[in-house]
Amino acid sequence: MKIVFPLMFASALLVSACSSAPQVSGDDRVPAAAAASVHKYQCKSGEMIAATYPSTDSATINYKGSDYSMQIAVSASGARYVGGGFEWWTKGSGAGSEAILFHHMADDTSGSIVELCSES
Repeated sequence: MKIVFPLMFASALLVSACSSAPQVSGDDRVPAAAAASVHKYQCKSGEMIAATYPSTDSATINYKGSDYSMQIAVSASGARYVGGGFEWWTKGSGAGSEAILFHHMADDTSGSIVELCSES
């Protein structure tokens, strides 16, 4: 019986040490905080939009020097994010993928197109 208690204590320490390990992205090598890389989109107007996706439910875009935090919204296809009076709608991933920046209306619909872009 004397061996059981130290063995249980050591097991508890091992489990607690594992639970405090940093969270990592899907490939188990990159910390989750570093996994949110910047995606750059070149727009037809000449503007550049930089977007980061810190979680599957959010996006932050930088447009004309201002940052807009957005939350995921319902879309028929692609990914749609809403916030700061704008909608950011993307389809596909990687170079050449399409993105549109819209005005977002008070009735939760898409307004006029602000920018047409593609990922560079």
